[in-house]
Amino acid sequence: MQYQLVAHMAAGLEALVARELKDLGYETRSENGKVYFQGDETAIATANVWLRTADRIKIVLGQFKATTFDDLFEGVKALPWDHYLPMDAAFPVAGRSVRSTLHSEPDVQSITKKAIVSKLSEVYHRRGRLPETGATYPLEVSILKDIATLTIDTTGSSLFKRGYRVAKGDAPLKENFAAALVMLTNWHPDMPFVDPTTGSGTLPIEAALIGHHIAPGLQRHFAFEDFRFIDPEILQKVKDDAMDAADWDVELDISGYDINQEMIEIAQENAKQAGLGNDISFKQLAVKDFKTDKPRGVIVANPPYGKRLGELEAARKLYREMGETYAPLTGWSKYILTADLGFEKAYGSKATKRRKLYNGALRTDYFQFWAQRAPKQK
Repeated sequence: MQYQLVAHMAAGLEALVARELKDLGYETRSENGKVYFQGDETAIATANVWLRTADRIKIVLGQFKATTFDDLFEGVKALPWDHYLPMDAAFPVAGRSVRSTLHSEPDVQSITKKAIVSKLSEVYHRRGRLPETGATYPLEVSILKDIATLTIDTTGSSLFKRGYRVAKGDAPLKENFAAALVMLTNWHPDMPFVDPTTGSGTLPIEAALIGHHIAPGLQRHFAFEDFRFIDPEILQKVKDDAMDAADWDVELDISGYDINQEMIEIAQENAKQAGLGNDISFKQLAVKDFKTDKPRGVIVANPPYGKRLGELEAARKLYREMGETYAPLTGWSKYILTADLGFEKAYGSKATKRRKLYNGALRTDYFQFWAQRAPKQK
């Protein structure tokens, strides 16, 4: 069966998710924070296992206009809930309403739930309450400008939860956001990759997963594994194919540094959990002490932003050290994420390009300093 599917992601990452889906063979249509595509049960499993930069994958059950609660009730009830939900299904309903006549989200949730119960009770000839003792089918009713959209979340815990991070430090990067930062660079697996403020190691680990062509969802579980209408063998085949697609032969040059030895130990443990303990070099090192004789490479950093009181001065001192340390590395591209708009002044150089991104709810800028092109061989 073909489904209307939608991938959700952080604002600013729509093009990356669309590119990932196109690489997987799906045609896409993008909106703010969403990329739509169509596919069968295998597509649901494939998107969940392979997408690096998305948050979750949902099945779109239906869309209709709803300006009254009667509209909402009848529109919800008309959908084929019995195709998706068995009689014992647990189906919590989350609700959102934005710029719509029906603005009370608790009432929207309640009416939606009642409509689904009414439909299933008729189909299954059930009197009284439905048991809801079976598998969980997370539902959402979202009303935007009076258009109601009903979805089932196939992912469960957000896709950023890869399953390898056993420990983390302060303000860690989400795994899918770290993957996006890597994918927005000019890095290729045959180039050196350096994270000078690695923290719990998420950036180097995501780079290594990309370098080895390892699907990010191999180690985790998904909500759809319990759905009655999806054959469990489908996910197993997708994971088996993903294991076969991994390229363990490629040699990677990936390093993560941090001034805090405790964070280095955490990063090493996380890399080990990801099966990449031998693929990444983690070492205690201050930014100002970094040296390399490699002519070309990529530096990706998520340094402290100095958002807390009294921390801005220390953050800008670090930015100055970065500028001074990296200035001689003309063959290297540097990509630095920060919420401090005074970054370029402290760094001592104007970025080649800036890209606005949201690290969670925080507006940040991705400052990009592109390498000088190597002279052509005569």
